[in-house]
Amino acid sequence: MREPGTDYFKMRAILSCLLSASFALGHVASADQIEQRISLPQPEASGEISVEEALRRRRSVREFARGELNLRDVSQLLWAAQGVTARHGYRTAPSAGALYPLEIYVVAGNVEGLSPGVYRYRPAVHELILVVSDDRRKALARAALAQSWVRRTPAVIVLAAVYERTTRKYGKRGRRYVHIEVGHAAQNIYLQAVARDLGTVMVGAFDGEEVQDVLKLPDDHEPLGLMPVGKVR
Repeated sequence: MREPGTDYFKMRAILSCLLSASFALGHVASADQIEQRISLPQPEASGEISVEEALRRRRSVREFARGELNLRDVSQLLWAAQGVTARHGYRTAPSAGALYPLEIYVVAGNVEGLSPGVYRYRPAVHELILVVSDDRRKALARAALAQSWVRRTPAVIVLAAVYERTTRKYGKRGRRYVHIEVGHAAQNIYLQAVARDLGTVMVGAFDGEEVQDVLKLPDDHEPLGLMPVGKVR
């Protein structure tokens, strides 16, 4: 039997390289497809309503007008919750040890410029990452003990926490610090909503494990609050 020549081995090596390159490119393309990024409008640094006026007008709102939210409103609310405000990475809400255990998600159903789905907010670059490309408001409302305003609102902001980011430094006391921080973030959302003629409410009645399952949250992202947001009816 004739032994393969030099050309055979050269061709085999070339084909092997091409297949490896093709696989690598395909793998990268697949990762990009999974991690769809949405750049958010730049947050505004000033508004027409003073802090005092926003505090006076702040109320919990559970009835929302029909119609969609615009992406600029969503951008501003997310920035108010956890936006970066300094080169050192400091944010709009104070955090024990500047450890920032909070993770913010948006469950979008009727947002202009945003397909229905679940998105994770990335404060450092002020963008959203698609987690689930499906309208999960109805399922989320079931997880929230059938509270109808969770289903009827254009979007729901979900405040979750990775406790370990704080407890690894502060021990058991760190859980208390996380709970304090989520209160800061929620109040920021309340006041920012007032400043943009929107309404919201902090919802704490829900099945945490079911919310995690519905929104496909990582196991260590524990939901602490749901905030339906929309135009005031």
